[in-house]
Amino acid sequence: MRRIKLPKVPLAGTGLLFLLTLAAATTGCSPGDEPSKQENGVSGNESRDTGPQGFKLSAEPQRVPDVAFTDAAGNPLTFDDFSGRVVLVNIWATWCPPCRKEMPTLDRLQAELGGPDFEVLTLSIDQAGVGVVEDFFAEIDIQHLDIYIDDTGQAAATLNAVGVPTTLLLNREGEEIGRLVGEAEWDTPEMVAFLSNVVQQTQ
Repeated sequence: MRRIKLPKVPLAGTGLLFLLTLAAATTGCSPGDEPSKQENGVSGNESRDTGPQGFKLSAEPQRVPDVAFTDAAGNPLTFDDFSGRVVLVNIWATWCPPCRKEMPTLDRLQAELGGPDFEVLTLSIDQAGVGVVEDFFAEIDIQHLDIYIDDTGQAAATLNAVGVPTTLLLNREGEEIGRLVGEAEWDTPEMVAFLSNVVQQTQ
């Protein structure tokens, strides 16, 4: 996992607001913390290990704060637009090496499980805009993932992501039921079986 470190931009407007909000959300996480020492779950809701690669399911579903983002065409969206499906929300950025490394595995996961019951939603927090995401997806030949972006970066703080990548699992009602902090191999047989089981249990 890589801690959120934004590219150098003027600290004004939404950029400054994001940094202040993020600082509040990550209180207690010192720069020297190793990923293995961070809490890999939902704050205030005890979690238990139930999935591969450190994926933790929440003891109880958690309401997710409202988050606004857009698709590649600039159309405004929220998680409500994906209700009725189990959604794996991957918060990432093109300037994050672990994010870049795991993206092909998310593409393959979407190819295998994506459909009316499951969606991989890769939510970029690149302040440089949608163009850098489009270039990166073209560079590594992403075939199955749609582009979603919050170029204000506020989604990371709102969702209490202490670093990127951070991945949330939402049930069909849009509630958080699990979280994985850090890089993962999303297309392993164990992970695919785990997520398939979650989808089946929520039908």
